[in-house]
Amino acid sequence: MKALIFKTFGGPEVLEYSEIDAPSISPGEILVRMKAIGLNFADIYRRKGNYHLEGKPPFILGYEGAGIVEKVGSGVQGINIGDRIAFADVPHANAELVAVPQEKAIPLPHTISFEKAASLLLQGLTAHYLTRDSYSVKKDDVVLVHAVAGGVGQLLVQIVKLFGGKVIGLTSSMEKAAIAQNIGADKVFLYKNDWKREVLVETNQKGVDVVYESVGSTLHDSFAVTRIGGTVVFYGMAGGDPAFIDPRMLMDTSKTLTGGDLWNVLTSHEERVVRSNELFRWIEEGKISVLEPKKFSLSEGPDAHRFLESRKSTGKILFIL
Repeated sequence: MKALIFKTFGGPEVLEYSEIDAPSISPGEILVRMKAIGLNFADIYRRKGNYHLEGKPPFILGYEGAGIVEKVGSGVQGINIGDRIAFADVPHANAELVAVPQEKAIPLPHTISFEKAASLLLQGLTAHYLTRDSYSVKKDDVVLVHAVAGGVGQLLVQIVKLFGGKVIGLTSSMEKAAIAQNIGADKVFLYKNDWKREVLVETNQKGVDVVYESVGSTLHDSFAVTRIGGTVVFYGMAGGDPAFIDPRMLMDTSKTLTGGDLWNVLTSHEERVVRSNELFRWIEEGKISVLEPKKFSLSEGPDAHRFLESRKSTGKILFIL
């Protein structure tokens, strides 16, 4: 089979589109012929060597995608050859064929395309747990979303609005601000301006109920615009490591700092299916949507990585097979 591999850590140029052996499946696994594969920043970090990778070279990136079941291993029940499935957390997805444990296989309705599933699942499940588990968004909550035009940011906007909240977004350009407003953000401010003052003016100096903090280096600023008794949800550090937080500040202001990681939530097949089905239903009902993805072939792996690293993208980047 063909796969996108790399043998040493480095820039996009280390990626190779090569012929390698197809994976063998163990009991409880299925073999999936991929149709669409999601590209994420975690793939960039792993290619650079910033994230841990198990095994030895050649490495295969990718954790998210959708395709058709080609083979079923022993002990697998309820999944048949020809079924459409998707997954959000299975390694070695940058290949024509992927071995998928049954517990991580999410049945894909015919109303949801392979491309839409690969565009939605990882970021959608992240936005789902952030608004359900890390902080349960309620009607009339005022919510600040960092990187509002990004994949998770756009889904956070739509889910918060679905739950009856008000969204203030932060982004880097007027073009990205327009995208966020088009999907429902009530106000969008730019990082280059005095956004802390603007957020406080917008909230009559009270501050927001919750901040979804994915930049990291802005953590203290996020607390500065959070109301007394409010919450900051830290789930990423795309802009650098956060400064340490003094717990005495949390005590004095009754504010809460909480973290979030998707893998602490997707702990069973039932969790994956129930949460994914809610996302699929929202898509089917037109309550949330995803932008048209930017598509590359798997052989164009280096170009896709360069495009993602350029931060010019506002929608999902997919490999189409």
